[in-house]
Amino acid sequence: MRPLSRLLLASLTTLALIAGACANQQKTDGSSGGTGGPQAQSTIEDVPNESTPGADGTAPAAAAPAFKTYEATEGFTIGMPMEPKVERKQVPLGANTVNTAAFSARTEDGTIYSVSTADYPEKLVASRPPEALLNEGKDGLVKQVQGTIKEESDVTLDGYPGKAYTVSSPVVGELKARNFLVGPRLYTLLVIYNPNHPNTTADGFLTSLKLVNPPPAITTATPDAGTSMDAGTLEGADAGMATDAGTTAPRRRKTK
Repeated sequence: MRPLSRLLLASLTTLALIAGACANQQKTDGSSGGTGGPQAQSTIEDVPNESTPGADGTAPAAAAPAFKTYEATEGFTIGMPMEPKVERKQVPLGANTVNTAAFSARTEDGTIYSVSTADYPEKLVASRPPEALLNEGKDGLVKQVQGTIKEESDVTLDGYPGKAYTVSSPVVGELKARNFLVGPRLYTLLVIYNPNHPNTTADGFLTSLKLVNPPPAITTATPDAGTSMDAGTLEGADAGMATDAGTTAPRRRKTK
């Protein structure tokens, strides 16, 4: 994959982060702005909150949010502190189109919980080893927030490869993230919070992703100059040029 396509890949994985970071920088009057934006069709059910009271038996000053199971039409469920704001876009990629979706929620203390998906052409995904795609997504995110990686590790989700890492950023604060490559789809999970107030719910959110009828993993193809994607066909392809995809969800393949 040539540099321009790598840059595009990295930018798509940070759609939710960019939107969340901008919201986090705005001054608020204490009111909640979680009702704006289009909503996905979903079902919500309560999940017990695992927060515990203080030593004196009273609730902590800033109680941890009670996560609810959010079901996305894109084929996954995840724990959210509230109904997330949803944004779907279509991004041109040469002769193809990449469907993206971002689901984000911001709690009263300013913490942002976000999961985004980007569905790439299978040919593009097959042209790179999963490790390379995951590293490119991670490196692109870190560069986007001008951050420094504090720790990282390899993780899996139902056998699919992933990366878990923590980033310190002078732009957005502390950031915990996980990327997973599920077939042609790249998942990016983020929790952004104030580093002066350690977040005890980030890991619960990052491990709450459940796949619904996921596609099979894509086998990396043998490099072939005749089938490689030409960076020249990607001129002008940029996440900032995305158009609203409305409520259209990407097609998923069923496995037997």
